[in-house]
Amino acid sequence: MIDIHCHILPGIDDGAKTATDTLTMLKSAVDEGITVITATPHHNPEYHNEAPLILDKVKEVQKIIEENQLPIQVLPGQEVRIYGELLTDFSDQKLLTCAGNTAYMLVEFPTNHVPRYAGELFYNMRLQGIQPILVHPERNSGIIENPNILFEFIKQGVLSQITASSVTGHFGKKIQKLTFQIIEHQLTHFVASDAHNVTSRAFKMREAFDIIEEKYGLSKAQSFKDNAASVIFNEAIYLEDPIPIKIKKFWGLF
Repeated sequence: MIDIHCHILPGIDDGAKTATDTLTMLKSAVDEGITVITATPHHNPEYHNEAPLILDKVKEVQKIIEENQLPIQVLPGQEVRIYGELLTDFSDQKLLTCAGNTAYMLVEFPTNHVPRYAGELFYNMRLQGIQPILVHPERNSGIIENPNILFEFIKQGVLSQITASSVTGHFGKKIQKLTFQIIEHQLTHFVASDAHNVTSRAFKMREAFDIIEEKYGLSKAQSFKDNAASVIFNEAIYLEDPIPIKIKKFWGLF
């Protein structure tokens, strides 16, 4: 299993705080059946993690893996909060794509809204050969309010990644329900952990895939796993046509 979104690098964001925390997370990932992790520390106004620092931290983690003889690989990546200068900073080699140098980049929205310029930026990213993967759309309040915002992005050619803990209900029933709708309407392409630790923000990948397989069948679960592998190997992903989500409207006097 491949996890393309994980905060496992020690001491640079709200994920692992120490090398010991990183080792604990690595062991948990191995127990989950994860063989490859893309380390994706935040790059946002609070945590300004640029490419050189991340590459150095990945080397530190590789030493931890070797010293403990763990059957897992950690690759460099980044979770980039959307901002206007994203493409400029990418050109200046401040930003990383998934697995260090693939065409796929994890992009997140602020929690409480969808930026108006997102569609234009995604379009320009794709023009420059960068494939945006919108992470955890099911936890964005703007998309929760109107899920067809996500449909429009997917129709435009953006990919999306849901969180394993959203599938399992860790973030509540409302987010779990929307996550299932996103899967059913072919509006997502990846399941990843977004793990920050082994307690409150654990991997939950095995549990999530068990739920997906039971609810949607083995082929759907396998397609998510295959897509993650395609990111790591920088291969094209087979896309199904997105389906709009019907929003119930309630009429009456208030």
